[in-house]
Amino acid sequence: MTPSSLRADIVAERISWIRRMLDGLRNLPLESSAVFEADERNIAAAESYVRRALEALLDLGRHVLAKGFGRAPTEYKEIADGLIDAGVLDKERGRLLREMAGYRNRLVHFYDEVTRPELYQICTQRVRDVETVMEAILSWIRADPSRTDGAV
Repeated sequence: MTPSSLRADIVAERISWIRRMLDGLRNLPLESSAVFEADERNIAAAESYVRRALEALLDLGRHVLAKGFGRAPTEYKEIADGLIDAGVLDKERGRLLREMAGYRNRLVHFYDEVTRPELYQICTQRVRDVETVMEAILSWIRADPSRTDGAV
């Protein structure tokens, strides 16, 4: 795979998707776990919003590696390592992304083990982690406009 310019439309689309999913999470009734758990639809919505935000974030990272560096990771956790190696993320943000990749895999493959309190905790205490990693990737992209085929 040969490195090339990142596609600005893909970057913008993934960023927009992540933000919409996080807004969806913030609009859920999260004032207490009792209120959150009172309606099954909140749990289902939260799972979907979290999973889709994480998948979009990981897809953004994969796009950066594939287009920017000619690397094609096959596993979500490899994306975090690749972004650290490429200098896109520092070790702390890379660790967060690796943890998020593991959580995404739990949501998809071990969905029956994800508890309501755990999901509530993710929604109330870990959403900022997604934003932190997203902003770090976006800052890296914007630091050198020649990395993309247009404005992001």
